Amino acid sequence: MPTLAAIHVAKGRRLPTRDVERVEIETARGIVGDRYHGSKHRQVSVQSLDALAEAAEIYGADVPARLTRRNLTVDHGVVPRDPGSLIRVGPVLLEVVRVAAPCKLLDDEIGPGAHHAMRHRGGSICRVLEGGWVEVGDPVDLAVSRPASP
Repeated sequence: MPTLAAIHVAKGRRLPTRDVERVEIETARGIVGDRYHGSKHRQVSVQSLDALAEAAEIYGADVPARLTRRNLTVDHGVVPRDPGSLIRVGPVLLEVVRVAAPCKLLDDEIGPGAHHAMRHRGGSICRVLEGGWVEVGDPVDLAVSRPASP
């Protein structure tokens, strides 16, 4: 089973992200202390080290997880991209809202061509259905089944 490899938060849009070991994720609000906390749909972003390895191969150099500005990085696996897909990180349940398109600022942060290398590898943007505390090392289920309707 995949595990949570890294957590990154930034207090503002252009402020650098910082690595943290543990965060509180609030239902329908996002990560406490992150720039998107309280937004309607863009509450938590999730990416995979496997996708970053693919991007690094295309880019020709390392693509550091922290510089992609995604919140949660999973150690392996494919992050679901289809809206409505569910992801469980420790006690937290996330619902995919959309694909996380790479920002052109990646070329400034990582280097020219990074934006292109991250295309189709940027992970997903999620909203929080069930909050809680998560920490690096928590188990991650990238294929949570929806409960059956009564």
